[in-house]
Amino acid sequence: MRKISADTLWDLAADEVRARERRTGHDQEDDDDDGGGEEDGHAPCERTVFFMGSKTGGKTTILFRCIDRDEATKPTLALEYTFGRRARAHSTLKDVAHLWELGGGTSLSDLVQIPITPQNLSVLSVVLVLDLSKPNALWATMERLLQAALNQVEKAFAITKRPGESRPSKQLSQRRALRILPKDHPDKELISPFPVPLLMIGSKVDIFQDFESEKRKVICKTLRFLAHYYGASLIFTSSKSETTMSKVKNFFNHLAFGTERGKYFSTDHSKPLIIPAGMDSLSQIGSVDVDLGTLHAKTPLDLWKKVFERFFPPESTNERKEVKDPAKDPQYSELIIDAMRAQKDQELEHYKREQAKSWKGLTLES
Repeated sequence: MRKISADTLWDLAADEVRARERRTGHDQEDDDDDGGGEEDGHAPCERTVFFMGSKTGGKTTILFRCIDRDEATKPTLALEYTFGRRARAHSTLKDVAHLWELGGGTSLSDLVQIPITPQNLSVLSVVLVLDLSKPNALWATMERLLQAALNQVEKAFAITKRPGESRPSKQLSQRRALRILPKDHPDKELISPFPVPLLMIGSKVDIFQDFESEKRKVICKTLRFLAHYYGASLIFTSSKSETTMSKVKNFFNHLAFGTERGKYFSTDHSKPLIIPAGMDSLSQIGSVDVDLGTLHAKTPLDLWKKVFERFFPPESTNERKEVKDPAKDPQYSELIIDAMRAQKDQELEHYKREQAKSWKGLTLES
């Protein structure tokens, strides 16, 4: 029998993975701009959708509504996993969506390394939920979380890149730009699409609609610019509105199961925004009424940041200090364990006091 080398086995394994991806429609290079169409393969399709965003911004509520889970939500402690399944028409097969949710706002962004891996890059989508009711924290939340996710995507791509290939994630970003925008689009050279499909959701639009008209315009134009710049779809919603939640679910199903995306579109700042990726432009977004001569920026992204912060100065809070001790969280209370923990805490304090006395005695003797 011919002996197969380790390299040959590796090549065979890689070929098998690529063949499976082609059969199940996993390869995003052959998908449309944001997740692909209906699957026609004969094997179940598996995708990964990673939710992150503002602390207490409604991520869990949105996720549960998208997968029709009718249960009370609890604060996400750190990183939580669940899954959704969807039966195909005229088939016994069920496609699976692996769903991750990052809690804590920006304070636990290091955990992005768990849901973003070299193994799932070709089937990964990111959902960024931003709390519209807290505009002063909006830009910082977006910036930190997208940067953390982008850094992890870069690391994952670096592991999977072929010999001699440089920055494959940059190449994927460029390919996404070509798929999202027409060849003759004037903004094609001015945007920098996120390497994997991205959906931006503005939550709590019911509170946002009570803001002054000028503030709403600034927030809407800023989020439109960010979505356009990153090649993302943008939609506003409220957990109190079945109409907007059903549209969010449509966008989610497109990412999670490859279903057809609805032809929704709205840029009216007096109504919830709905803008699929590639459907906007810098000329349509326009500018904000501010003296740009007083602002110094090297890039359009940096300029928009400075303009936005003129209207909504960033908060100076450190979210890491706000993370609660899980042992003291009432939702995880256990009477027996908590009683034992309290006893051990008392013993520890007593031990500390005794040790302190011992050290004082040694100091006096010396």
